[in-house]
Amino acid sequence: MSEPIATSFAKAAFPLDAPRAEKRPHRVAHHGLELIDDYAWLRADNWQDVMHEGRAVLDGDIEAYLEAENAYTEKEMADTEALQETLFEEMKGRIKEDDSSVPAPDGPYAYASRHVAGGQYPLYVRTPREGGEEEMLLDGNKEAEGQDFFRLASLSHSPDHLKLAWAVDTKGSEFFTIRIRDLSTGEEMEDLLERTTGSAVWSEDSTHIYYTQQDDNHRPSRVYRHKLGASQEDDELLYEEADAGFFVALGKSQSGKYIFIQCHDHETSECHLLSAEDNNSKPRLIAARETGIEYSVDEGQGILYILTNAGDAEDFKLVTVAPTQPGRAHWQDLVPHHTGRLLISHCIFKDFLVWMERENGLPRIQIRNIRTGAVHPIAFEEEAYSLGFHGSMEFDTDIIRFSYSSMTTPSRIYDYNMATRSRELRKEQEVPSGHNPDDYVTRRLMAPAHDGELVPVTLLYRKDTALDGSAPCLLYGYGSYGISIPASFSTTALSLVDRGFVYAIAHIRGGKEKGFAWYSNGKRETKTNTFKDFISAGKFLVAEGFTSAGKIVAEGGSAGGMLMGAVTNMAPSLFSGILSIVPFVDVLNTMLDDTLPLTPPEWPEWGNPIESKEDFEFIAAYSPYDNVSEQDYPAILAVGGLTDPRVTYWEPAKWVAKLREKRTNHNLLLLKINMGSGHAGASGRFDRLKETALEYAFAIKVSGKL
Repeated sequence: MSEPIATSFAKAAFPLDAPRAEKRPHRVAHHGLELIDDYAWLRADNWQDVMHEGRAVLDGDIEAYLEAENAYTEKEMADTEALQETLFEEMKGRIKEDDSSVPAPDGPYAYASRHVAGGQYPLYVRTPREGGEEEMLLDGNKEAEGQDFFRLASLSHSPDHLKLAWAVDTKGSEFFTIRIRDLSTGEEMEDLLERTTGSAVWSEDSTHIYYTQQDDNHRPSRVYRHKLGASQEDDELLYEEADAGFFVALGKSQSGKYIFIQCHDHETSECHLLSAEDNNSKPRLIAARETGIEYSVDEGQGILYILTNAGDAEDFKLVTVAPTQPGRAHWQDLVPHHTGRLLISHCIFKDFLVWMERENGLPRIQIRNIRTGAVHPIAFEEEAYSLGFHGSMEFDTDIIRFSYSSMTTPSRIYDYNMATRSRELRKEQEVPSGHNPDDYVTRRLMAPAHDGELVPVTLLYRKDTALDGSAPCLLYGYGSYGISIPASFSTTALSLVDRGFVYAIAHIRGGKEKGFAWYSNGKRETKTNTFKDFISAGKFLVAEGFTSAGKIVAEGGSAGGMLMGAVTNMAPSLFSGILSIVPFVDVLNTMLDDTLPLTPPEWPEWGNPIESKEDFEFIAAYSPYDNVSEQDYPAILAVGGLTDPRVTYWEPAKWVAKLREKRTNHNLLLLKINMGSGHAGASGRFDRLKETALEYAFAIKVSGKL
């Protein structure tokens, strides 16, 4: 191994063996306990500037170390270059390069997006519903010219269809600039709204825009009303969140009459109401925040429809109330709580109420006729599948749109008539290079956990794959924030499955696949259930002959990357490799730093180790970085982004540095930091595939399939 990196380390002169970060002990004390962090120096003191400006303002020692790691990764993966190119071409070949969305009607136009062959970014277009030529609204490829990173946020046309609000991030730091395009001329207006979340909500008369701005610590905390043609400095501040633990977002009712200011952390929410028809309206509170109470709102025909867990409705219920008296005392149950049936989201149309729910791990769409009260579902009979609700841009409509796919079945887009209960297939995902669903098997199994719970596991494999323990397995997991991982079609996963892999998703606690309790039993003081569930899923696949111990490549990103770090410490011999993407592995230090963007809002999820010694000790007991020990570790590829505001680059950097110091074997240990992007990785659709190709090449290499 190379010597520690000195402060005079030259970018062009580093040795191409495994880098070793210099140890610079940093000591802090909490609750009478001392923490010594030898690699704290990898956290740039000017991290906020790095988020905005990238590597141009990065400390030289840090930049040199990251570049050394990138060079080492490139060297060690050089023998997979041909494989990476093959994987890339395979995955690219499964994408219809000139694909387009199904046009979505709204007033006089139908809006859509499409790609051109070879294009990295979509084009946004519209066509008159009565017939006529397609009109180009925005060409993502043209706008991205000359940019190393380019990410469009949501695009929003004005109610009068004369203007387009669009937002872009060119650093990967998720600070978006909103611009306004005059659709009659194609020219940009003078309006420029900086440091926003990227979401723009229009007033109904199309003269004002509502937006949320982020503070220096990357927290969306202020809501402004902007009059077109005015300077951003003159925008009216409508709401400012005083609690650093709460994020602020904007939404608009399906009817278009109301704008909602939504304040939330991971267990509590609060909503304020604005009239979208009155440009002088002030926010009106619906119901004051109460710890542990969540609610979300839509409106139709003068009634607020609220999805909430209030009143011990752990799996949520739907209530109604008048906008003039919206407080909790006036809420009336409409769709009652039913244990085990989790209500996920809802939307109200002129004549119908629609909601998504999940029961026994499978999703359904339910539709209620407002006039008659009759309810009917949209559901499918496959063993495991994914269902998505796309809704409609219009309020006065009987037609909604939804998508369906499974691990073997490419996505299908349907238009559904809520009145006649008929569906029309509008689009089926094309796989240009060919795909025969009959060549594959998808299954939903239940793996016994350490405490007797049953963990759902979704599998995909080829029919001709031998299930005698000889197959390698890629086991994916997430398990945080109540996010459920869908059993949906993946064009990229086929590249592993076609090489004999069993592809598996462990639906572990921390998600909501089995209801809200599945989430609450995988957070804070019960967080280790998440890790144990994943290990149990892996052991179950071994016991059932789908793979063998030491043949599993585990994959997870962000909070799923924390999962990767934890299970690697707890059961390293189960895995041949670990793919840890933008991994949240330095949990204790991050939760102790309340200046970081996500720390205060994350305390309900993980605990607050600043205030609570109990939380401190519990997090310290599992935090992956703090529990790296002297033991053999599987091969590891950790990937991060320099300008990532969600999981900062120094988390994977510190983790890999400590693993190099502590581990007792010499398996492949690689770090790749994308020096020009953030949490979501590369911005272009083909550049993202190249990153996936690298990750899958690593999985194939460590599985002995190279």
